[in-house]
Amino acid sequence: MRRVLTGIFFSFFFLSCSEKVPRIRYIDPSIGVIGQLLNIYGEGFGQEQAESYITIAGSSPTSTSYIRWQDDLISLRVPEFGESGLIYVHVGGKRSNGALFSNRAAIPRSVQGGESGLAPRIVSLSPEPASAGSLLNIQGSGFGNSRERSGIFFSWTAESSPSAPAETQKNEAIEVSESEGGYEYWSEREIRVRVPDGAVSGNLELRSPRGNSRPMFLEIARGPGTKTFRDKRSYTISYTVDVSVQEASGPNSLYLWIPQPVSSASQRNVSLLNRNREPFVENYRGTSLFQLQDQLSGKTVSITQSYQVEVFAQETVVNAQQIRQENNTSPRYSMPSPLIPSDDEQIKKTADSIVERERNPYIKARRIYEWMLREIRILNGSRNGGALEALQTKTADAYQASLLFCALARAADIPAIPDAGVLILRNRGTQRHYWAEFWIDGFGWAPVDPALGAGAAPSAFTLRENSASWYFGSLDNMRICFSRDQTILSPMDPRGRSAVRNRDYAIQNLWEEASGGLESYSSLWGDITITGVYVQ
Repeated sequence: MRRVLTGIFFSFFFLSCSEKVPRIRYIDPSIGVIGQLLNIYGEGFGQEQAESYITIAGSSPTSTSYIRWQDDLISLRVPEFGESGLIYVHVGGKRSNGALFSNRAAIPRSVQGGESGLAPRIVSLSPEPASAGSLLNIQGSGFGNSRERSGIFFSWTAESSPSAPAETQKNEAIEVSESEGGYEYWSEREIRVRVPDGAVSGNLELRSPRGNSRPMFLEIARGPGTKTFRDKRSYTISYTVDVSVQEASGPNSLYLWIPQPVSSASQRNVSLLNRNREPFVENYRGTSLFQLQDQLSGKTVSITQSYQVEVFAQETVVNAQQIRQENNTSPRYSMPSPLIPSDDEQIKKTADSIVERERNPYIKARRIYEWMLREIRILNGSRNGGALEALQTKTADAYQASLLFCALARAADIPAIPDAGVLILRNRGTQRHYWAEFWIDGFGWAPVDPALGAGAAPSAFTLRENSASWYFGSLDNMRICFSRDQTILSPMDPRGRSAVRNRDYAIQNLWEEASGGLESYSSLWGDITITGVYVQ
C-alpha cells in the first residue's frame, strides 16, 4: 500500500511541476474592433481549451467567441464588451503575462474646430504606427515657443504579479529622453521627438505648466521582438560627500557634480526624498551641481542626498530575422571616444574577425558577447586600464568588459553605450558595477552584462540561472544605474582645477572643480547605502 501511495505522490508531483505557466508573446492586431479576428500567439496554452479561458480588461468572452485553441495560438472574435486593456490567458489556475489590446472605437480622435483656452492641444500624430527611435511629428496648438518645463509622455507598461487583480493594472507613462537627444524641435504648433525606448501603444500627451493636452492614442508598431518589464523593486538610497578644507584664502569656490540615479525604461520614478543643502543647479546633465563658496581653512562640509527609485527586471525576446536597421538613434553612440576606442586598428581587426560577413546587428552583438565570455578572462575585482588593455591581456574586470564590448560593437557598426551603477547584495550592501546596452532599430536598447554573464559576481550577489545566456538581452532588478554612456560635463571656471574619479558609480568626465583661493582640500565620496527595499 505504501509503495502505491508513493508512486501516486511522485506522479502527482511530476505532473504539477511539469505544468507550464502560459506566456503571451504578442497579439495581432493590438488595435481592433468588435467582431474582428484576434490572434494570441505564445506558449503553454494547452492543446485544447477545456476549463481555460482568456480575459480582456478583466472580462471573459463567451464560449462562442473562441474559434481556435492550441498550445501556441488562440483565435477568437473581439467580443462586444471588448474594452481597451490587458489580455491574459488563464490555464490551470495560472495566469499569463499581460498583452495590451486597444479598442479602436475608444481611441481619442483628432479634434476639429477652433482653439479654446491656454492648455496645449494635439491635433495629429505622424507617422503612425511609430517605432522605438523613430521621429514622431506632433501637430497642434498651444505648445509654447520653447519646451522649458514641458514634456511629451508615451504609454509604458510592466507585467504584473500573477496574484495582482487585473482591474488594478494600468498603463503608466515614459517621457521622451532628453539625455538621448529625443527632443529635436519645439514650436507653438509643431513638435518633433524620438519615440523613447520602452514606449507601447496607448495614449500620448503633452504635459506643461499651462496644463496637459487631451491624450491621443498612438500605435507603436510591433518590432522584431518583445521587451518585458517585471518584478518591480523600490529602493531608497542615501549617499554622502564629505569635504575637508586644509588651506583656503580670499574668494574661492568648489563645485561638486554628484550623480543622480538615471531614468530609463527599466529604472523609473526617480524621486528626491531629502538633502541637507540645496544644489547650485538642480539637474545639470543628470547630476546635482553643488557650489561651496568662500570656504575657510579647517572647515568640513557634508552633502547628503536620499532618493527613491523603482527598478524592474528586463527580459527580451528578439527575432533576428525581422530586424531592419535604419540608423534612427544618435550617431554619437556609434562614434569612437577616448573611453571607447572603436577606431583602434586592433579593436577593428578583432571585431572583423568575430562578426565576419554577418550583417544582422543582433547576431553580431551576440557573437561579440560570446567571444568575450570565451576569450576574455573576466574577474570580479578591480584592474588597471581600459578596453585596449583588456583586449591585449585577455583579462578584464566589469569596467573593462563593458568598455570592450562597446568598442567592439561600435567597430562592428552597432550603436552601444556603457552603463555604470551599483549591484545590490543580499546583505543590502552595494558594489560598483558596469554593464552595457546595444541598439536595435524598431526595438530599442537591449542590455548585456559580460561580467555577470561570465559569473564574475560578488559572493553576496544572487546570479540568475543560466547566467551566460540570460545576461545577453536581459537584466536583473538588483542594481541601480547612475549613468548611461559617459556624461560629458563642462567646467564652471576656465581657470578652475578639475578632478576626476575613475571607476566610480557613474562614468563622467568631471566630478570636482576648485577655483580661486582654495589651495588644498580633501574629499571623501561615500558608498551608496541602501536604506530600504520594497518588493511588489
